[in-house]
Amino acid sequence: MSTKPPPGPFDPEAFLTAIRTGKSVREYRPKQAIFSQGDAADAVFYLQRGKVKLTVVSHTGKEAVVALLELGSFVGEGCLAGQPLRMATATAMEEGAAVVRLERKRMILLLRAQPAFAQAFLVYLLSRNIRIEADLVDQLFNSAEKRLARILLLMARYGKEGKSEEVVAKISQETLAEMIGTTRSRVSYFMNRFRKLGFIEYASQRTGARPASLGAPSLGRLKVHDSLLNIVLHD
Repeated sequence: MSTKPPPGPFDPEAFLTAIRTGKSVREYRPKQAIFSQGDAADAVFYLQRGKVKLTVVSHTGKEAVVALLELGSFVGEGCLAGQPLRMATATAMEEGAAVVRLERKRMILLLRAQPAFAQAFLVYLLSRNIRIEADLVDQLFNSAEKRLARILLLMARYGKEGKSEEVVAKISQETLAEMIGTTRSRVSYFMNRFRKLGFIEYASQRTGARPASLGAPSLGRLKVHDSLLNIVLHD
């Protein structure tokens, strides 16, 4: 079967769906590893559905969250640059997360033979690199409160299509704490402050159910308002 991309705007998912060789598709349960730190790096993965968490564990056993990836993301591309082993662990965060696995050799052939696919892949990598640089600046110069506000805005896709969205995935306060480099109790304090100021609201607030408590281990469904940007901009 031909692997030429369909006419019109290039659609990586449609393109990858049309490929019949050198790939496989698998669904993962929440907390199930797609690949683990130290595994052989022999394939690139494309997130077709759900969300994935990237974590790294130090030699002393300390774990850090590197990134949260949404559908349409590539992961594991280090193998294309000669990386022999995985530097991080990729874990599914939602039920039914679907991931396309492309063997390293197949991925290289596609990038060489399909300019539209290569361009889309390059744009993705450059966009993620910009995000990584912004994350580093945020970690070095901003307070934990500002870092948390920025993470929530990014998860709510602030600035895309002119509106924020609900954070559907149930991300734990521990995970947020690992992402911004603080404690869970501080995250809980900031989240309650944001809620009282009207910057965020839990689904329970809109349905009339009991609101999340100070020690709630998971955020559940969350609405992030554009006004949270005030925290990021405030000096």
